[in-house]
Amino acid sequence: MKILYVCHRFPFPPKRGGKIRPFNMIRHLSQRHEVTVCSLARTPQEAEEGRGIAPHCARFEMGLVSNPVQSLRMVARLPTLEPSSMGFFYSPELDRKVRALLAQERFDLIFVHCSSVAQYVSHVRGIPKILDFGDMDSQKWLEYVSFKPFPLNLGYRLEGSKMFREEKRLARQFDLCTATTRAEWQTLESYGTGVATDWFPNGVDAQYFCPDGQGYDADTISFIGRMDYYPNQEAMLRFCGDTWGLLRQRRPGMKLVIVGADPSPAIRKLAELPGVTVTGSVADVRPHVLRSAAMVAPLNIARGTQNKILEAMAMGVPVVSSRIAAGGVDAVAGEHLLVADTPQEYADAVLRIVQDPAERSRLAAAGRERMLSNHAWPQSMQRLDAIIDRCVGRWRAASSGLPVAS
Repeated sequence: MKILYVCHRFPFPPKRGGKIRPFNMIRHLSQRHEVTVCSLARTPQEAEEGRGIAPHCARFEMGLVSNPVQSLRMVARLPTLEPSSMGFFYSPELDRKVRALLAQERFDLIFVHCSSVAQYVSHVRGIPKILDFGDMDSQKWLEYVSFKPFPLNLGYRLEGSKMFREEKRLARQFDLCTATTRAEWQTLESYGTGVATDWFPNGVDAQYFCPDGQGYDADTISFIGRMDYYPNQEAMLRFCGDTWGLLRQRRPGMKLVIVGADPSPAIRKLAELPGVTVTGSVADVRPHVLRSAAMVAPLNIARGTQNKILEAMAMGVPVVSSRIAAGGVDAVAGEHLLVADTPQEYADAVLRIVQDPAERSRLAAAGRERMLSNHAWPQSMQRLDAIIDRCVGRWRAASSGLPVAS
């Protein structure tokens, strides 16, 4: 088939969550199909790096945008019913390129990753279309309301409400919609759009993220994630404020390494706390995780799958996660990872790992095995293949006037 694939962040190199899922889909689909990728790049450097996608697809088109202009597009939508997020991901250049492709060629399938770029093809008829929401963004914005001060929280409530309405509207413009986890799929189903839905999980490259056998520091724990992303910032600020002191009281030599690009001033200030290191951007996160006794994921705002959890477990490093973040991973609490909700529970879980090498070894082995069996990309892509076959088959049957299976 000839597939037009549209996504919100240019999917190469696959170094962050918004790029990993689409890249793996594109790479897989290109093994059997002719895939044309259309996406956005936000800097000339990102555009140049993105050209590395060439071996993994038939061709690609790029819309280069700048954040100041995109921010103005967001502001322009504030007095309208359209979510501001749609402005942030809109590019006249990419729109022209997508329309030209559709006018010049006959595609057998349009696949969109992320609702924010569904706007480029929502009007298209006569071609089967799949919208992979990934996470339900409206619910993330609505979760922010509880964490942002007044009156900023009103802006998040407005955006969440707009996005909720837009997600339902967009879903009805597609033939099938998908999500990343069973929980996100259930949220999508609750919209009651009448459109067919399904889900397929994120995977992890367990050959790249694997144990190296070089040992670890029993007094070190790590956190991995972009530190310009609010949920990561909130998690570390709260963890350091509420839990870190409890850990240092019971184990004074404990060290916390916060690894991630573009830390905000508030995050950089955490390095003033005893035992805390803020690295900023690093060439490779793996050594920081592998040398730690555990990786913590104390996220209070978490939709979908946290790739940081998958990667740590694949490397054989035990994870202590919030219950909400663990919900996006196909793993059993207490068996494959530990979960916590309160500062004391986090402290107890971390100490359970760092003070008991046998328990750490058990969790390390069980976590990696779970990633190999339940979060491998090949199995996830098999689910994707079945979803595509179902969508295209139903569309062709409906177009031919044949009965369509439910």
